[in-house]
Amino acid sequence: MPVIESEEHKALRAAVSALGHKYGREYLTRTVEEGRPATELWTEAAKFGYLGVNLPEEYGGGGGGISELSIVLEELGAAGCPLLLMVVSPAICGTVIARFGSEEQKRDWLPALADGTRTMAFGITEPDAGSNSHRITTTARRDPATGDWLLTGRKVFVSGVDIADATLVVGRTEDTRTGRLKPCLFIVPRDTPGFRRHKIDMELSAAEKQFELVLDDVRLPADSLVGDEDAGLLQLFAGLNPERIMTAAFAIGMGRFALSRAVEYARDRTVWKAPIGSHQAIAHPLAQAHIDLELARLMMQKAAHLYDAGDDIGAGEAANMAKYAAAEACVKAVDQAVHTLGGNGLTREFGLASLITAARVSRIAPVSREMILNYVSHQTLGLPKSY
Repeated sequence: MPVIESEEHKALRAAVSALGHKYGREYLTRTVEEGRPATELWTEAAKFGYLGVNLPEEYGGGGGGISELSIVLEELGAAGCPLLLMVVSPAICGTVIARFGSEEQKRDWLPALADGTRTMAFGITEPDAGSNSHRITTTARRDPATGDWLLTGRKVFVSGVDIADATLVVGRTEDTRTGRLKPCLFIVPRDTPGFRRHKIDMELSAAEKQFELVLDDVRLPADSLVGDEDAGLLQLFAGLNPERIMTAAFAIGMGRFALSRAVEYARDRTVWKAPIGSHQAIAHPLAQAHIDLELARLMMQKAAHLYDAGDDIGAGEAANMAKYAAAEACVKAVDQAVHTLGGNGLTREFGLASLITAARVSRIAPVSREMILNYVSHQTLGLPKSY
C-alpha cells in the first residue's frame, strides 16, 4: 500500500475540491432550509464521473474503487458540502450489486447509479435489534404459488428513502428462525405496495431525511433478491465495510472543514496585540486536531486499499478502526473549532454550530464506537466476549 498518494489521486482530490468550493457550506445550508436534497451538486458530481468512480467501467462507472470514492466524499466534506447519500447509493448498494448482482440487476442499476439519475437507500437497522444484527426480524418468505418473495418487518434510521428510487433491504430467510443468521438483500422499489415510510423528527440538520420503514407483506418478484440466498454474511459485509470507510471519509471531511474555519479565524482574530492563533492555548489544540485527522486518513486509506484488493477480512478490521479514528478526530476537531471562535462558533454566520450534532453521528452510525472496540478486543486481541 502506498503511503503517499499517486498523482492520479492528487488530481482527483484537487478537482473534487474545486467542485465542492464552487457550492460550499452556504449552498448545503440553503438546501436544508428549503427542505430539499442537494440536487445541483449531485448532478454535477455525476456529470464529472465522481459518483460512479468506484463502479465497473463496463456499466458506466469509472473503474476505480472505494479508495477513489472516499476521496470524493472527503473533499466535498472539506469544502462544507458532503453528500451523505454517497455513503449509501454508490458505496453500499452499488458495490453489492456490482459484486453479487445478476447481469440484469447490474445493467438496470449500475449505469443509473453512476450517472446520478437513480439512487438507492439501504435498510438494515431495526427498532429492537440495534447493534445486534442477529436479532433482525425482517423476514422474507417464498410464495409457493408464484415464486415471489413476501417481505415483512420494520427498519429505522434509513436515509433518503423519500428521494431514492429503491431501498436495498436486509431481511432473513424464513428458516433462520432457528437462530442461525442468514441475511439476504432485496431491492424494494420506492412505491411498492405495502412499503410505507414515516419521517423521523431529527435534531440533526441534513439534506437527507431519516425514516422508519414498515414492510407489510411486500410482494417482490424472484429477481429482487441480490446474489445467492445462501451467501449470507459475505454479501452483507461487502456493503458494510465500504459503509464504514465512507463514514470515515465523511467524518474526516467534516473535521477538516471545521478546522479550516477555526484556523482562518485564529489567524485573523486579534483581541490584544497579536492574533489569537499566536497563543499556544489556541494553536496547539488546532495542531493536534490536524494530526488526528491526518492519522485517521491513513487508516482510512489502508482500509480502502485492502477492500479494493479483495481482502475482505483485513478490510473489516481496518474499516472499523478507520471509522473509529475518524469519528473521534472529527468530534474533537469540531469541538475545538467552535471553542476557538467562542460565541461566534455558535452563530449561523460561521456555520459550525450545526456540526456539533452532525459530528456525533459519525460516532454513533453505522456502528457505535463501543461495538468497534468490542470487535477489536475480540477479533484482533483475542479477548473473550462479554455478550
